Amino acid sequence: MEFKDYYQTLGVAREAAADEIRKAFRKLARKYHPDVSKEPDAEARMKEVNEAYAVLSDPEKRAAYDQLGRNYRPGEEFRPPPDWDAGFEFSHHDFQGADFSDFFAELFGRMGARGHGEDHYAKVLLDVEDAFLGAARQISLRVPKVDAGRRVALETRTLSVKIPAGVREGQLIRLAGQGAAGAGKPGDLLLEVHFKPHPRYRIDGRDLHVDLPVAPWEAALGAVLRVAVPGGALNVRIPAGAQSGRVLRVRGKGIPAAPPGDLLLTLRVVLPSAETPKARELYEQMARDLAFDPRAAT
Repeated sequence: MEFKDYYQTLGVAREAAADEIRKAFRKLARKYHPDVSKEPDAEARMKEVNEAYAVLSDPEKRAAYDQLGRNYRPGEEFRPPPDWDAGFEFSHHDFQGADFSDFFAELFGRMGARGHGEDHYAKVLLDVEDAFLGAARQISLRVPKVDAGRRVALETRTLSVKIPAGVREGQLIRLAGQGAAGAGKPGDLLLEVHFKPHPRYRIDGRDLHVDLPVAPWEAALGAVLRVAVPGGALNVRIPAGAQSGRVLRVRGKGIPAAPPGDLLLTLRVVLPSAETPKARELYEQMARDLAFDPRAAT
């Protein structure tokens, strides 16, 4: 997928005010609208102009696009970084039926499915531990505003949010009355939960995945190991003869819910170093005494 420079499409500077963007759009619409244009590629160009204007005329989308796109050039190979949009607050938009590119859909397409009326939406990143224990968190959101010069600026608002134990990836936490003010009752703010990358844990639905390093003798002879998990630790029995890569399932020890998820432990056999004389001696003894060929079965 190629990066699209919407400013280049409309022929305006990145610092252009809202009025300049509107004037540029109207000028191009008069030139390329299929009903009046004599240009051979009028329909395709008008589609590009409409898409660029849909982003740059909207303070929320423009602020997010500006932050994401500052290091890309037109036509450059592009994949949005993971969680690039976390912490941006968006109002409800309906893009259903809009004939926009895959680039637009990748960045903004899902927003149309979130919220109603004056509801707002934001993606937030939580710690894996929050799903197990629950938490009270201060969450900062970036809210695009149009300043006195009709230019887009980002403001930050901080909210106190109670994270319930058992929260899942993709779950929406609704904060009543924290959306747009509107003409009547204020809308709600919908926080979509995602988890930060963790060096040990990975969540899949309600299941918790953990890589568990084991010594060769623990894998060969079996062992009972103490395994740390969010909120505490538990004893896990390693069966004798376990191979590296084997997955052990501990039922009910994943994310607490009704029903709870499972804990899945992937065994990783770790070899001791042979740097010391004693370790080298033991390895040499095994090489002599054990009738073992790891390639015999291949």
